[in-house]
Amino acid sequence: MNKIDLNGRNAVVTGGAQGIGLAIAERLLSSGASISIWDCDESLLLETADALASKGSVKPVVMDVTDLNSVREAAEKTKKLLGSIDILVCNAGIAGPTVKIWEYPPEEWQKVIDIDLTGVFNCLHVVSPLMIAQNYGRIVNIASVAGKDGNPNAAPYSAAKAGVIALTKSLGKELAAYDIAVNCITPAAAKTRIFDQISEEHIQYMLSKIPRNRFLKVEEAASMVSWLCSEENSFTTGGVFDLSGGRSTY
Repeated sequence: MNKIDLNGRNAVVTGGAQGIGLAIAERLLSSGASISIWDCDESLLLETADALASKGSVKPVVMDVTDLNSVREAAEKTKKLLGSIDILVCNAGIAGPTVKIWEYPPEEWQKVIDIDLTGVFNCLHVVSPLMIAQNYGRIVNIASVAGKDGNPNAAPYSAAKAGVIALTKSLGKELAAYDIAVNCITPAAAKTRIFDQISEEHIQYMLSKIPRNRFLKVEEAASMVSWLCSEENSFTTGGVFDLSGGRSTY
């Protein structure tokens, strides 16, 4: 495993209590960062924080990315706990039902958009000024290959992740005058608890599109994210980094 130097840096990982977010939190800790995990599932959050405590400084913060005031409170609490927010990984998300657009429940559409897109905006809206004030920051948004290709029977998820890609490009340009890098990754599916939300037919569809003929390992996502979070990543911003196993070649 390559060693990324994040000593002295303070990181926030949203949705960091499980899945890709947890793998990222572990990798950032192993690289020397102190982290705050933001999650809405209090019991799972505290359980994860306890499990990670032996690896470094971990501060759990219960919050809701869809609630702007909750995000503001989480940022204020994190600043008090860690002193600063140098790294932000916007990972929290859901899959939503896997059905056709004309069958998609409007309330489920709204839920996916609120968490997967507006939730990212809320975090960027609150944390960006903190990074501007210190003239340093590394932001990584977790998008999806679905945001590039548009998965059938997953229109809201695909639309939200396409929005995350565009948000990343826009904010990267807006913050380019500062020592702040804003990038995103577009992973193919990984075997996490998000699979519990989608049909087996959709899981097999996603696998069939991956030339590597396997799902992404969460550790592989964490590896790429850790470099994007590092001081070494001083030039690249507004970038979209592929983790699709060969599915996307553009």
